[in-house]
Amino acid sequence: MAEKKEDIFVDHVVKVRRVTKVTKGGKRFSFAAFVVTGNKDGMVGVASGKSKEVALAIAKAINKARKRMVSISLRDKTVPYAVQGKHGASTVIIRPASKGTGVIAGGAVRAIMNAVGIDDVLSKSIGSSNGQNVAKATLNALAKMRSAKQLAHLRGKKSIKEMVGSSS
Repeated sequence: MAEKKEDIFVDHVVKVRRVTKVTKGGKRFSFAAFVVTGNKDGMVGVASGKSKEVALAIAKAINKARKRMVSISLRDKTVPYAVQGKHGASTVIIRPASKGTGVIAGGAVRAIMNAVGIDDVLSKSIGSSNGQNVAKATLNALAKMRSAKQLAHLRGKKSIKEMVGSSS
């Protein structure tokens, strides 16, 4: 039985940190994993998970990220227009790119673009390079995206596709 497209997820582990707690009896180690997950069709989620073992921390983060997925407006395999997102001291600028350009991005931004299903994009990260803040700034920028249909609806107009479809 074939899986539906919504059931196929892409997971990227952005960072795994080892956290040490010093107690009277010695040091206790635990792990914190930061994960990006998406369905390569406009849905993406990010989350952090903590556990005494790396595998459990990653599994917890993936489950959390899948519950917190948001929908992103795309135009073919790129973004509709240039946009800027901020979170904390991190700023991310995302610009559309022509077909065949590829993903010009690094670290957390690249992981998110891959998970969303964006194949051609230009991006620049400014300010803090903290992976979690950069990822959240990228999500903030992508959340600002609106499709032509959504913008037309907000303005109380019909989109070009709706006008062409009704006249035929």
